[in-house]
Amino acid sequence: MPKATANGIEIHYEEHGDPAHPPMLLIMGFGAQLTLWPDELVEALANHGFRVIRYDNRDIGLSHKFDGVKAPGLIKMTLLSKLGFTPKVPYTLADMADDGVGLLDALGIDKAHIVGASMGGMIAQHVAARHGARCLSLTSIFSTTGNPKLPAAKPEALKALVTRPKSMEEDVLVDHGVMLARTIGSPGYPSDEERLRERTRASIRRSIYPEGPTRHLSAIVADGDRRGMLKDVSVPTLVLHGEDDPLVPVEGGRDTAASIPGARLKTIPGWGHDLPLELVDEVADAIAAHARVAA
Repeated sequence: MPKATANGIEIHYEEHGDPAHPPMLLIMGFGAQLTLWPDELVEALANHGFRVIRYDNRDIGLSHKFDGVKAPGLIKMTLLSKLGFTPKVPYTLADMADDGVGLLDALGIDKAHIVGASMGGMIAQHVAARHGARCLSLTSIFSTTGNPKLPAAKPEALKALVTRPKSMEEDVLVDHGVMLARTIGSPGYPSDEERLRERTRASIRRSIYPEGPTRHLSAIVADGDRRGMLKDVSVPTLVLHGEDDPLVPVEGGRDTAASIPGARLKTIPGWGHDLPLELVDEVADAIAAHARVAA
């Protein structure tokens, strides 16, 4: 897999499609490798005429790991945030946005369509707000604004996300990953069991690094409310969200669209916090149509 030095660290990435086509940068979410973008979705976007680039965020997959750098505990971070203090964290979502822009620099790309999912959507929001001149368009997928008044994740979804597996044995990790995917996934589009287990096992064999998500979570909590930042986003924006998302309720998508001037919102019934095969064409068509108009 290709790697590049971006923002002072090593980032691993993949490219698909014609290099001469308009570039589209895919940013994945909390604790997730680039492989969580389904190959079918990447292929569909490439077939729509885009140079599709997906990469591992820092602290996950094959990209740079911040070994030994401790993050404050979730309870401490939440308490400090509620008291109006910004917790001291190893790095911020703004730093992670700079990673993405640094990758564009390394690839010699001046401007790109920016697409982010979940935490990746938060990072993409930072890219659009802080590096607007580098963005052709923004698509924020099942993400949110950090508005503390929005509905919280369902308890079972949050528990599944932060619970660690009982051991590091491969079969235990696969069972844990499948449990998480089922808990936060789309009730209207349940994943095929064999495919889900196969993808989970492949992801584990590619890389397993439990420390990374802890630092990812600290960056999310410390980021706080982004609505003030989002009102200054001027790039054409599309917000996609599932109406049955148990981890980031659809109100997060609605608030994102309401916070970005001129943003368009598309919600899909039965869609949860994943990218099911049944929705690949619909999601790819929406992203591509938005990008073409924006360009």
